[in-house]
Amino acid sequence: MQVNESFMVALDAMRGNKLRSILTTLGIIIGVTTIIGMMTIIQGLQNYMVDQLSVLGSNTFQVQKNPAVQFGHLDEKYRNRKNLELEHAEAIKAAQAVKAVGPEDWIWGKVVRYKEKRTNPDIVMAGATPEFQVANGYYVDEGRFLTQEDVDLRRNVIILGKDIVEFLFPHSSPIDQDVRIDAYKFKVIGTLEEQGGAFGQSKDNYIIIPITTAQKYYGDKRSLNITVQAQSVEELDTAIEQTIGLLRIARKVPPGEPNDFEIFTSESLVDTFNDLTKYVKIAAIGIAFISLLVGGIGIMNIMLVSVTERTREIGIRKSVGAQKKDILWQFMIEAIILSNIGGIIGILVGILVGVLVGLVTPLPTAIPAWSILLGIGFCTIVGLFFGIFPAAKAAKLDPIVALRYE
Repeated sequence: MQVNESFMVALDAMRGNKLRSILTTLGIIIGVTTIIGMMTIIQGLQNYMVDQLSVLGSNTFQVQKNPAVQFGHLDEKYRNRKNLELEHAEAIKAAQAVKAVGPEDWIWGKVVRYKEKRTNPDIVMAGATPEFQVANGYYVDEGRFLTQEDVDLRRNVIILGKDIVEFLFPHSSPIDQDVRIDAYKFKVIGTLEEQGGAFGQSKDNYIIIPITTAQKYYGDKRSLNITVQAQSVEELDTAIEQTIGLLRIARKVPPGEPNDFEIFTSESLVDTFNDLTKYVKIAAIGIAFISLLVGGIGIMNIMLVSVTERTREIGIRKSVGAQKKDILWQFMIEAIILSNIGGIIGILVGILVGVLVGLVTPLPTAIPAWSILLGIGFCTIVGLFFGIFPAAKAAKLDPIVALRYE
């Protein structure tokens, strides 16, 4: 029997039993939809995270007390570490492969006031140095950024994010105006370019003041983040090695003991995230496999019913010269076609899910071609595997007994 003839026979069988066919392929549809939908969401999330995590330049890395990515309670070994301080940032400056070192002191939950107006208590304050601008990609839109003189003299100067500017100064320039944070008055020297959002949080509700001013008013007991810029991309690894060596000396880490600080680059953050998402991918494929298994059992069931219903037809085919392999392939092809029809529907639904997620969330729509190929491959294997038994049963029927079947 020709493949196209088997295809038409399969379609006729499905049209003749629409509800049964839909229920049979439902497991396949759910399985493939899971593969395509989940992989599309994960790929979109990965692309989004790569964009958001690539905050550091290609020749820049950061030193922190604790891991950049944390889940659950912080391990005791991290809690017991000494804080990173300004003296450690100064020690790193001795590295020959290092171009710039920028310590950062982060404080959350601040309120900025101007006359009778006041922001919500969700403003993020960064105590920074001039290196902060390039290392973190926060450039000035109006006015100027911090200078080393601002840091050395502990000046009460401030740079405002776009959200704060639009709320406190909707119709005027904030430059040279005075704002208050807690009991302290700061002169606005600049505003930041619009940053957008990340992880559901605005990046335009940030304020930046000199790091020495932050420590003067809010203490120096917090651990700093230290952003380090290498001389070039080629010297990044060398700069990291030199930084580790200098910090181990400055922090008196005994030989043979692990570092009591963490170093990460944008690339290492992305790699960490990708390592985490691979388990989600495995879980999604596992769920899809179970659905496909259920769908495969349904296909085997409907093919067994089809063999029973078409026993007389099989007898007629054999009586006019059809061999066992012809009958075998006929039912095998029908099972594969039935499985792939469910797979095609699942692919379309999965793509639709991915597009809808892209429309209602900030995640970009990214449908991996390999997930579509994986879905089609799974469907073919399921149809082939679960179609073997019904096809073999049909091929083994005695033509005389089959012709007598009513």
